[in-house]
Amino acid sequence: MRRTEYDAGQAAKRLKVPVAAFRWARHTGLVPAPDVPPSRWSRAAVEAMDADTIQAAMSTPPISGGAAADRIADALGTPNPATYGEKTKVTAFVVRRFVDRGLLVDLSANPDGTLHHPGQVDQVCRREDLAELVAADTPLGPEQAAARLGVRRVEFDHMVRLGWVRSPQSVEVRFGTSRAGAVDVALYTTASVDAIPTAHPEVDWEQLRTVEKGRRSPLAALAKQAAPA
Repeated sequence: MRRTEYDAGQAAKRLKVPVAAFRWARHTGLVPAPDVPPSRWSRAAVEAMDADTIQAAMSTPPISGGAAADRIADALGTPNPATYGEKTKVTAFVVRRFVDRGLLVDLSANPDGTLHHPGQVDQVCRREDLAELVAADTPLGPEQAAARLGVRRVEFDHMVRLGWVRSPQSVEVRFGTSRAGAVDVALYTTASVDAIPTAHPEVDWEQLRTVEKGRRSPLAALAKQAAPA
């Protein structure tokens, strides 16, 4: 039975082009918008596409999110370390946030990684506000976020429950070599953490930052009220 509808991967396979090239061609307009809801192409639409044009649009192989992060770090004059264990200046987390911002297109269908057009990455690297963008999208763990706000971890946990800040991504942290001891740690962008005090002027931040260890959080009552029944 002949296929009558195609998703991006199936269309690329039919045209014998890499999926990344097909996705880039869709971004640049060489591939028309899907004509079958919600995001599929009819057989006629796929047969009308020019495989050579799609292939030529992606003249160089895509690079990974990690490689894109390395290029961004180089552009800032703070290269990522080549030695494992040293602190990375720009991470793939930042690259994913650039995708969220619409600055980069993810050409991969893999939820565990991203692929990018090298030319588009280089274009981003030439932005005058690149340092500010990276700083805003730098990841903070819960403890780091609480310290940046000058509050206890328990206060920050209440802010998360209240929906004042949301984590766009989490990472697996292992304790030891076994995955049995692994936990998922939520990450937050620096910009989203910095925006909390301005977004919630109803909070007495001076008081919140001076609550003694062991005392009940002033945010506990708010979090309880906001909790679903």
